[in-house]
Amino acid sequence: MATTRRRFLQIAAAAATAPLLGPRTLDALERRLEPFAGLSPQAAASDQAFWDQIRNMYPVPTAYVHLENGFSSPQPTPTFEAFTRYTQDINSNLSYFMRRRQATEVGAVTKSLAALAGVPEDELVITRNTTESTGMVVHGLDHVAGDEAVMCNQDYGSMLEQFRQEGKRRGLKCVEVDVPLHPKSDEEIVDVYARAITPRTKIMLVSHMINITGQILPVKKIAAMAHARGVAVLVDAAHSFAQVNFKVPDLNGDYLGASLHKWLCTPLGAGLLHVRKDKIKDVWPLMGDTSRLADDIRKLERTGTKPIWTVLAIGDAIRFHTMVGAERKEARLRYLQQYWTDRVRSIPKVYLNTPSGNRACAIANVGVTGVTPGQLATTLFDTYRVFTVAIDTAPVKGVRVTPQLFTNTADLDALVAALGSIARAGTLPR
Repeated sequence: MATTRRRFLQIAAAAATAPLLGPRTLDALERRLEPFAGLSPQAAASDQAFWDQIRNMYPVPTAYVHLENGFSSPQPTPTFEAFTRYTQDINSNLSYFMRRRQATEVGAVTKSLAALAGVPEDELVITRNTTESTGMVVHGLDHVAGDEAVMCNQDYGSMLEQFRQEGKRRGLKCVEVDVPLHPKSDEEIVDVYARAITPRTKIMLVSHMINITGQILPVKKIAAMAHARGVAVLVDAAHSFAQVNFKVPDLNGDYLGASLHKWLCTPLGAGLLHVRKDKIKDVWPLMGDTSRLADDIRKLERTGTKPIWTVLAIGDAIRFHTMVGAERKEARLRYLQQYWTDRVRSIPKVYLNTPSGNRACAIANVGVTGVTPGQLATTLFDTYRVFTVAIDTAPVKGVRVTPQLFTNTADLDALVAALGSIARAGTLPR
């Protein structure tokens, strides 16, 4: 988007008033973003002047291009500073804080997180990650031998392993479906899950965004189909929460787990679990809590002493996320993904494991014919200083590329150039 002279002067003035040194607080960021207040998500997506302000809030590596933010994302400086303050405060007042202040302050964070998720506070629990959240459901439900659970062979490995353990422990039958990498319609995907349901199916795991390819599944439609057949739905929103703009009820699941240290950019070890009110009674707390009623979500909070400084920093991460704007964030991340994927589609020997259009957002998976995922990831980093991660599974072979808000188009140009060079070189030595 072209920047007018007047707007250029506004941006320059905002940058000039911000200190070059010293703490970069949320208040300072708010002042920097004032000239962009009326910027629409569509206009913001490619407005590098706006995203330069955001990039300055992150600890961007200088030794390599960082395109593996799917594992976890770095905290922006304001969140990290808040996390540091909480750590110092609690460490100086440890037992007093835990006994006198913890409940009130964590309660305030829970309220903010519930508002962001669009659910009542009495349906949400703060956890450490998606694996813990979904594990509470998988292991907390009463499975009997012969019950069946439906999942996808592209779902996150830890989720599949938890169901497989229930198979060994209680005789739960795990039915894995194969979702097409490039579906022609939502109905094609819904039908894949529908065909796997039998009279013994009790629960279905559905990834809102498949972690290895970035494909966004039509969860609401899948859930409607499953509910019509009496099947409960557990949603894995590890990568979609705070990456794409939605509220938890929009998906119509019964249970949902998400990690906050990915796209909300909290400190490591923060997640959430949502359980629909009428389903809470069906879930046994893993650690045991007979002091709570069966339909009280707080029964699932008993997991021992937690690093509360991480929990408190969730509130600051929410403020940063809100300041950037959920819609603008989604538009930018999708723009970044499409910026590089559109450029590599025409390169011979390069293939994509991620669908085009709005069926993906930030994450995409790419491969080069004749080059293994491990070789590709290693060469990208060792030769071209581009950091990705190899994905080598039966249904998906390639490297996952995951930009973040601090990524710019120059970073992605480096990726595109590297993929072109590798494809032209052909196979690599093992």
